[in-house]
Amino acid sequence: MSKDTEKTKFTSRVGAYFRGVRAELKKVNWPTKKELSNYTIVVFATTAAVTFIIWGLDLVFKNLIALIV
Repeated sequence: MSKDTEKTKFTSRVGAYFRGVRAELKKVNWPTKKELSNYTIVVFATTAAVTFIIWGLDLVFKNLIALIV
């Protein structure tokens, strides 16, 4: 197999890949601005809640360890 044939196969495979990506992105059901802002708020609120739960558990365990040691 010559270098030109390999290069042609590679470029055609890369081109086919990006054509496939473009076709799949056209099928995506993109959220509206309102939905996106609601999802963002939910993610931040959930992250904050989990952060405070872990912080509270850390304080409890730290105090328990301090009592034991």
